[in-house]
Amino acid sequence: MDLLESLIDRAAEYLPKDRVKKVRRAYDFADAAHDGQVRKSGDPFIIHPLNTAIYLADMKLDADALSAALLHDVMEDCGVPYGDLESRFGGDVAKLVDGVTKLNKTDLLSGTIEYARRQPSEDSHAQAASLRKMLMSMAEDIRVVLIKLADRLHNMRTLRALSEERRRAIAQETLDIYAPLAHRLGIWEIKWLLEDLAFQHLNPEEYKQIAGLVNSKRKERERYIERVKSTLEAELEKNGLQAEVKGRPKHFYSISKKMMAYRAKNKTVDEIYDLFALRILVDDVKSCYAALGAVHAKWRPLPGQFDDYIANPKDNLYQSLHTAVLCEGASPVEIQIRTHEMHRLSEYGVAAHWLYKEGEPTDVRFEEKMTWLRQLLEWQRDVSGAEEFVESFKTDVFQNQVFVYTPKGDLKELPAGSTPLDFAYRIHTEVGHRCIGAKLNGKLVSLNSELQNGDTVHIMTSKTVRGPSMDWLNPNLGYVKTTSAREKVRQWFNRQARRTNIQRGREIFVKQLRRLNTDLDDLEVAQSMGLDSTDDFFAALGSGAISISDVVNKLTTQEVTPQQEHLVPLPSTGPASGIQVLGVGDLLTRMARCCSPIRGDDITGYITRNRGVTVHRRNCPNIVHETETERLVEVTWGQTQTLYPVRISIEAWDRVGLLRDVTALVSEERVNIASCVSEEDDDVSVISLTVYTDGITQLSRLFSKLEDVDGVMRVLRAKSLSPVPASS
Repeated sequence: MDLLESLIDRAAEYLPKDRVKKVRRAYDFADAAHDGQVRKSGDPFIIHPLNTAIYLADMKLDADALSAALLHDVMEDCGVPYGDLESRFGGDVAKLVDGVTKLNKTDLLSGTIEYARRQPSEDSHAQAASLRKMLMSMAEDIRVVLIKLADRLHNMRTLRALSEERRRAIAQETLDIYAPLAHRLGIWEIKWLLEDLAFQHLNPEEYKQIAGLVNSKRKERERYIERVKSTLEAELEKNGLQAEVKGRPKHFYSISKKMMAYRAKNKTVDEIYDLFALRILVDDVKSCYAALGAVHAKWRPLPGQFDDYIANPKDNLYQSLHTAVLCEGASPVEIQIRTHEMHRLSEYGVAAHWLYKEGEPTDVRFEEKMTWLRQLLEWQRDVSGAEEFVESFKTDVFQNQVFVYTPKGDLKELPAGSTPLDFAYRIHTEVGHRCIGAKLNGKLVSLNSELQNGDTVHIMTSKTVRGPSMDWLNPNLGYVKTTSAREKVRQWFNRQARRTNIQRGREIFVKQLRRLNTDLDDLEVAQSMGLDSTDDFFAALGSGAISISDVVNKLTTQEVTPQQEHLVPLPSTGPASGIQVLGVGDLLTRMARCCSPIRGDDITGYITRNRGVTVHRRNCPNIVHETETERLVEVTWGQTQTLYPVRISIEAWDRVGLLRDVTALVSEERVNIASCVSEEDDDVSVISLTVYTDGITQLSRLFSKLEDVDGVMRVLRAKSLSPVPASS
């Protein structure tokens, strides 16, 4: 069999002959055990474990891991007992197979973690609990998870045989859990493959669009990158540097995220040349910095685009220098500089620095690097529920990271967007509970300030435990971003007297009803939140187990929905015509009179000489017979959103700048103001605003922010609203 020969050849490149024979024996046993079994695709079942083992052989894992990969389904699918595997292949292989068998039961085929949280059931709780076991197992033997990642990679490549619903569920779980896990383990090769495969099943249309975008400009970009590469090679040679320069293609999922970021900043994406970047490989660290100097001497570096992950390596073993420069034609190009050894680590992460090489001593550096995992597991130990644990990992571990320092110079890693409070709780629970202030780089800052790479954080604490504030649990105020810190705050309130929690929860609920100017039955609201009594509801609200935002989201479709009779449909981001030109942003567009396209038609754009883009139906004769095909561009129908006019009354102590602060805050929340009237009575100012909001959630967030404005005493929603004429 070609696949078997490929596996044996790859294993023989780095394993002794006797260990290769063990891998061959494992294949023979697995082949016999799976005899007659086929996959849904119709292929013999043995194809799957063979491919799984080949992926691991590419990462040069040990013979036990390759054997376990070949045998990883025999216990579950063939009924082979643990003892039989142990006697034939040894305890290590049997434990690995047993571990992977347990992980196979963690697949969340009913949907993602978010789905499970929205649809609570015994199955979703069991799935989250199993996933928790999987994450905990990483600290015991990382090979179990590496086998599971290889297993998932081959499954993702053969999803076509499954139903669409099942494909989407597996793809979403892959994007939520397995791709970030590969990233945190430093296995870039598997990470980007999983992301692209999941993206292809979750957003097939966007995947095709990006593929078309990349292919349409591929030759032009490749010619450009080749010119830059030749110039760079000559510059490095002139500086006496032995270096290998490679083009580095960006993958479709990363391109999609970059396009979203560009659109959010109203930037165009059609001509971004860093869809292909450059990578410089040298022999040693000294040459890395010498190459960086040569690059910056040749081209102007872009401000804020330099990262030194050699001096400050990531905890997943990654090391490299990152920079971006303006090259020919003032086009930005990303450049990574690393040694050949660093490159091997970046592709295969922990697997490239393997601990289990036969006959070699334990790798101390590997052990030190893997402490991040054990530390994170320790931080998560207090998280009570299985689903909360998994959610904590998704927010605290799998998101982009920011690196900050303690006053003593120790480096700490937190999720991007974390605050000083998150930092305090990461140090110790008691430090978080006693926190009364924080300094960033020697300057006093608010506790909801966002930490940036390189910040030095000093937490000021009280001598006695004052305990956290309920405001810390309000997501609109942004005091804590990590799930682990939020859980510790909740636990503190859960330990307080139930009566106090009930009273506090009732006050919060009444305040929210007064804000929204609506009357709701307490018991009905409690039952809608899945609680049997109003006391349980108020206690949960007061303890922080549920937030007022959760209640507002639950009630969004109920009686507190804004007044439907005054809907004002407004276009979302995009041209006023509702047409979006792919990769270009806002351009002047008009509808072609020859075919008169309407929303829902398959359309394309034609670049005119002086009137922007004309939109035609794709089967329009004028387009079908068009000879200047380079003037055709991809266009899509834009989205629309409905905004509701709401009148808000703000009572505050009169002061200079009050109206400015209020209107500036509303503007920062991206809420349009239709009218504003301010009246003064003695020292009290009453500001009446009519704003356009997209629903209760945004309105509730706006109330929270307005109440935080200096001098504001009360924010209410008016009971009635005069009709507002609709605008297009």
